[in-house]
Amino acid sequence: MSRRGQLVLLTAAVVAAALAPALLAYLQLGYHADRDAAADFEDPAANAVRVLDRAAFEARLDGDYAWANRTRAADRVRATLRPRIDRLAGSRVADGTATLVSYNATAARAWVESSCPGGDGRVFGPCRADGGVVVQERAGEAALVAVAFDVRVVTERGETRLTVVATPS
Repeated sequence: MSRRGQLVLLTAAVVAAALAPALLAYLQLGYHADRDAAADFEDPAANAVRVLDRAAFEARLDGDYAWANRTRAADRVRATLRPRIDRLAGSRVADGTATLVSYNATAARAWVESSCPGGDGRVFGPCRADGGVVVQERAGEAALVAVAFDVRVVTERGETRLTVVATPS
């Protein structure tokens, strides 16, 4: 082998050795670190459920309304949720995904019958459903305990319909 051939071979070995750490870093920290973030993109229905759960938490009432004003309290919850629902509906339209959200009064009433917090050692009052929003009397005040939604997600691959009952806890 000539001197020039040995020099070319040595240079190639040095370049390969220099690129090896970059390749290892790419394999360890590259695309897989974003796999969970990509899950929202791949499953828009699951993303909608997470958004609505967070929105219900942010819409809690914190003792702002007396129990006698529970209808106004439910109206405020819906008004607080409206921007989040609108943002969810328009967030992926450019990508070909439409998310439609509406309140489900029937599911809210069913939740009242099956899941209203109560029992031994609790002094909570009754739960009432108002247009998909469930409030409960606690110490004379209206407390948000659940919000029921119908969610319809339409993509190029098909349509998904689900009912979600989000609790602010």
